[in-house]
Order: sequence, then structure tokens, then C-alpha cells
Amino acid sequence: MKVSVPIFIILMGILISVSHATTVEWNNNPIDQSVDTLASDTAVTFDNPDGQTLPALDTYKVATKSVWLDLKRPSTGEVQHAHVLIRYPKNTNATTGTTDGTDSSSPTKLPGVVFMHGAGYGTADNSFGDVAEDLSSAGFVTATVDKPVWSTNDITRDYPGSAHAYGQVVDYLRSMSMVDADRVGLYATSESTWISPYLVRDDGNIAFQILLSPMVHTPRHALGFFVAQDFAIVGANPGYQSIVRRVFSADTAQFGLTNLDFNPMIAEGYSIPTFVAYGSKDVMTAQVDGVRSIELMARQSDNWNVTVRNYPVANHVMRLGDEAEEGTPLVDRYERDMVDWAVGTSRGLKETSASIAGATIYQSIAVPTNLYGHTKLTIYGVVVHVAAVITLLVAFILSLIALERKIRYMIGRRGPSLGFVRGYQRVLITISATTIATLLLFFAGVGQIIWRVVTLIWGAAPESPGMIYWSWYAIQVVCVLVVWAWSRVFCQLLNTAAQKGLLRTPDEWRADFEIKRLTGKPVLRIRGTHTGPIIASTRLGVALFVATTLAMFCVLLVFAFWGLFVY
Repeated sequence: MKVSVPIFIILMGILISVSHATTVEWNNNPIDQSVDTLASDTAVTFDNPDGQTLPALDTYKVATKSVWLDLKRPSTGEVQHAHVLIRYPKNTNATTGTTDGTDSSSPTKLPGVVFMHGAGYGTADNSFGDVAEDLSSAGFVTATVDKPVWSTNDITRDYPGSAHAYGQVVDYLRSMSMVDADRVGLYATSESTWISPYLVRDDGNIAFQILLSPMVHTPRHALGFFVAQDFAIVGANPGYQSIVRRVFSADTAQFGLTNLDFNPMIAEGYSIPTFVAYGSKDVMTAQVDGVRSIELMARQSDNWNVTVRNYPVANHVMRLGDEAEEGTPLVDRYERDMVDWAVGTSRGLKETSASIAGATIYQSIAVPTNLYGHTKLTIYGVVVHVAAVITLLVAFILSLIALERKIRYMIGRRGPSLGFVRGYQRVLITISATTIATLLLFFAGVGQIIWRVVTLIWGAAPESPGMIYWSWYAIQVVCVLVVWAWSRVFCQLLNTAAQKGLLRTPDEWRADFEIKRLTGKPVLRIRGTHTGPIIASTRLGVALFVATTLAMFCVLLVFAFWGLFVY
């Protein structure tokens, strides 16, 4: 016990120091920010001095046609053969080829809208069907397209390349005889609002844009905000919430992944008339900081035409209820307000309704704009996790070999198969079982939190925290027990080494290291009783013990990296 306690204190000190060293500062202030709206009514109205007859929702029947475009990725030259679904209103003078009575030479052309996908792998057929139909029924030619992804995935998405691809769709829409090339706008949602600023800036002639739940800030800051907020909403223990800080402090650029710090905050991207729509149940978007940043960038580009609407009960995609269920409807008034705004704006009318309306805009914590990639922390984290995986794999393989050997020895009645010295087998089983159980509990807690966050995003109400709160403390308790077991392992090793005569004082080593007077050559004479095995009598037993204990200690270092010895 006298030896175990100091060893326990030293081990705990090492692990606590690691947890402190990997802590990332994160300031949630200011908290509970809000922006009061100017009106509760979200309706959009315009001054119409000339008495123009403005189409509205469901004014026209809608027809569709399919085309295919080769969307090129400029950085690599890759081409994606993408389906584009064109919707257009029937029986307008633009689609029938007749004039509107004011121009005897040509029919009046229609405004257009190109839709830009959020996260995932949306297609022309399964995305934006209802809102595209809405706009086409009010006189717009709309284009939905297969999301341009090429050979990328969610982590390696090419945002500038995507802007170029959507620009190709814009150009195609402009080339249609029924479309007014100067009145083509964008409808961007969530992830694509990181792309739309580049398209607006590079194109130079986008007429207007509708932004649904715009993310605005860099992916590192926007995603860091949304995950941290959602962890808190579902009731995750503050210890689990600290994991978010470490994850979004990763310097992914070291591995060629630069999207986390992709900068979408381009003032020129907000230099055109902009309609921003939020939902009060959106748990992904920093709405207060988003509104402020959009308005600031718009003002910098001398644009004062920004309309903001916040709809109560709507989620991130402006739907009602649980998005996991099929056919969830869009929130009341959103479709009509969005269409009315697009109609009036595309005709150059002046808006008379409030610029910010609907429910009060609220944000629980600040966007962590001071967050950046920590290179040393990232490298250390990778080394520790790779070491843990490799040592666990080696220990698992050796365990299978040992099990096979033990079965053979039992069948052949050949005695002990591994030859562990008394006490070591029990210690090995204890630290392995407790460490693996702790690891499984940790995975279960994180997995449960992720599932709760996903259902929250879909629109489900938060549940009682339960396991995702108390499991962190349970893991900490078990970790302390594991460290105590480790101290017993070292104590056992020291005790065995002492019994074998391998622990000696400096004077004893000098006495053992004698120099023959005649030859002048040193001779090492170890005095003691160091006979027999220290850990096990077989090489397999020794290898299994060393590999397993090393793997379990690497797992403890992983726990320390994620802050289990601090929070």
C-alpha cells in the first residue's frame, strides 16, 4: 500500500496534466442574445404605383422538362453528368410565344431561379419540389439540379467548384428563350449558403437571392456553434460538451482537409436583394450573429435591400414537426411570403413591409469565432489515438493466439499454457476488463448524444438527459479505479524485481561492477536471487502482458485527451 499510493498519485498527475494540456478555451458569451422584430406579421408587401398585375402563389399551372448538363469541376477537370429539372408556368405569353400587349415584337420574358442544395447528396428529382413548384406557379422558370459532388464527400466538398457548377446552371437558364437573363436569382439553403456568396461575386449579374437558414460563418465556427448548442440542449454532461471544443480545434489542414476554414464571409455575396428565412426551432443556425453579419456585409456592399423573416415552430429546413417523417409540410406563411418577395423583387418594386418580422430572433450562445486549428494538439491527438488502435489490435491478436494455445493445453493436459507468475494474470484481467468496459460506456454515451442531436435536428423534442449526463461521472469513477489497478501493477512489478534481486542501490551496483586489478577489465557480478520468471515463464505470456497493459494505458491517454481527468 505504501508503494501503491505514490505510484497512483504520479499516474493521476500525468493523466490530469494531459487533460489540462489538451483543454481548449471557449467563450460562450454573450449568451441568450436576441433581436426584436419590427412586426409579428411576416407578410411581404410592395409599393405598386403602376398598378402592375402581380402573379401570386398558384396563379399558373406548372409544366416540367428534363435536361442534362456536364458540370465541370475547374480544379481537376472532372465532369459530372447532372440531371436538371426545369419547371415553368403554363399559358404565359413567354411560354406560348405571344406578346403582353406592350411590346409588339416579342413576348415578355420570365424571371428564373436556380436551387442550391444543402448537406447530403440531393438530386434534381428529390429536392426542392414544393418550393420550386410554388415559384413556377407564380411565373418563375426554376431549375433544380443533381448536387455537384464529383469525387468529393461531405468532408472534402469543393465549394468554389460547386459555385462554378451552379453558375453553369444559371447560364443555361439564361440561355432559355422564355427567361429574362437579367432576372435570374438563387435559392440557397444551409450548406449552400457557403457557396452562394462566391457565385454572386463571380457572376456579377445574379438578380436576387433567397437564403434559407444561412450558415454565414466559416464551417469551423458555424458547425462548432451548432454542435455545442445542441449538446447543451439535449442535456449532455459538460464533460461531453468539452469534446466539441477539441474536435473543432483540429488542424485538419495538416491532412489536406481545408474546408473547416473555408471563408464564405464575402461582402460582395450580399450586394443584391436578399431574403433571409429562419425557423425558431432551428437548432443548427446562429441566427442573431447571422443576421448581424449579413446586414453588415450588405451595408459594406451598399445594399439596403435585406428582408429577414423568422417563423415560429419551423425547423432548419422550414418544416413543421419531425423531419424524419415523410411529407412534413413547410411552415405556415413561408411559401406565400417567399413567393411574394421574389415576385416583387424580380420586378424592381420597393418593399413596404417590415424588413425584419416574425418571431423574436434568439441565440443561446455566441459563435466561437476565436476558435482555430491547434497544430500541436492535433498531432498529439492523432499519435495517441493511432497508438491506442495499434496496441489494442496487437493485444487482441495475441489474446486470440493465447486462447487457442490455452485450449490446446487444456485438451492435451499439458499444464499452464502461459505460465504467468502468481498474481499477474489476475491483474491483467482486472485492468483489461475495467478499461474496456469504460471505453464501451464512453462510446455508448457519445453515441446516445449523437442520436439525440440528430433527432433534435429532425424536429423531435428533447428528452430527459439520463445516461448522457451521469455516464460521464461513471466513466471518471471507473477511470480512477483503472489507474489504481495500474498502480498495483507497477507495485507488483517492483515487488517481483526486488525479490529477484534486480532492484539495487547505487552502492550495490558499484560493488557488483568490480574491476580486476591485474587485467584492468571491468567484470559485472550481480549478487542476488534473480532466478525464475518475473512476469511469465513463456514468451507468449510476457508478450501478452506487455501488449495488453500498454494498450490499456494508451486508452487511458485517449480518455485524458478528451478531458475525462479534468471535468
